[in-house]
Amino acid sequence: MTSGYTRLETALAHCEPDFIPFDLGGTIVSGINVRALRCLVAFLRLPVEVKVQDQVTQMAELPQAVAALLKVDVRNVRPRNAASPGHAKDYGLVGGHYRLVDEFGMGWQMPRQGGLYYDLHHSPLAGAESISEIEHYPWPDPLDPARFENLAAEADRIVLEEKKGLVVERMHSGMWEHAMWMRGYEQFFMDMATDEKMVHAIMSRELEIKMKYWGRVLELVDRHTLVISEADDLGGQDGLLVSLDMYKRLIWPYHKRLFEFIKKKAATKVYIFYHNDGAIYDSLPLLVEAGVDIVNPWQVNCRGMGDTAKFKREWGKDLTIWGGTCDTQRVLPFGTPQEVRDETRRRIDDLAPGGGFVFAPIHVIQGDVPPENIMAWWETLQAYGFRDRVSGRGVY
Repeated sequence: MTSGYTRLETALAHCEPDFIPFDLGGTIVSGINVRALRCLVAFLRLPVEVKVQDQVTQMAELPQAVAALLKVDVRNVRPRNAASPGHAKDYGLVGGHYRLVDEFGMGWQMPRQGGLYYDLHHSPLAGAESISEIEHYPWPDPLDPARFENLAAEADRIVLEEKKGLVVERMHSGMWEHAMWMRGYEQFFMDMATDEKMVHAIMSRELEIKMKYWGRVLELVDRHTLVISEADDLGGQDGLLVSLDMYKRLIWPYHKRLFEFIKKKAATKVYIFYHNDGAIYDSLPLLVEAGVDIVNPWQVNCRGMGDTAKFKREWGKDLTIWGGTCDTQRVLPFGTPQEVRDETRRRIDDLAPGGGFVFAPIHVIQGDVPPENIMAWWETLQAYGFRDRVSGRGVY
């Protein structure tokens, strides 16, 4: 039987594997909310404990029993907490919210009643008025040795023993979105229009941290085919967050420099996995030029993103879609199981031929998605995800 590692390698090389590689929880942006997983585990009658992997997103750690039952092909290694907590502190319940501060000094909170994940509520650089304040801010140390403890051994175990596809997680979110969180959305957008020096000061520091982190990662785990997990949400529901010209002039050069650095540093084959929400079709030429290999998640319900057959025709030889399997705004949470099956089958038909497709949720499966729909989604993959060995053609 083909291993998950080989299956993923084949798909990323834009060839059809024996079965579409399946990911759930293999990246920080393709997992399942802890509430949804608890419901799924109860539905499947599995006696396993469900734990939170990432506190801010409330993404669950996928138990081995669930991963085995669902035949997940992908695992990840992720950095540990730094030895020095820096700004980081969990305040627990404060009034009506659970609150924490991360190592960068950003504040996050989740409502006690009905909260599904944490939202940003404090941006530590919001009041900065000079580049000097950016330069002298106490940024975390990306080379803290504690981050990399057992990273290489865990990567070896996933590939050599479990024979799974390997994703290496980033230290923190994408450079641009992280810069906006540090500064505050409104203020950073104002900076892009009126104070480009401030933009470059923050983005330069973000790039410096990223390059140091990934440089050390590649020194440790660069002996397998790696998927390098990066991110930056460029789009909203109806279009890009800024004009394509502004993105290309102020932000894109940092993406290009980072991805070129990673690929030049790597001794083995690496694929740049780029998490990028929203209506981002217009940005694809720039992403390919920057070195992106994998686009995640491909939000089919956003403007211009619904025609996955068009994407396959125009970009299927250059980019892999990791996700894009079922509309997560309406169909997966609120549709019937049959609607989920129909939508999922259609996306398989569009995206699977010729490889370049990893079956995964469109972002994290949210806490309100019923287990019946999750299983209908997965069962559709089991029914239609294989290659016809007689004809050598997909049955997608």
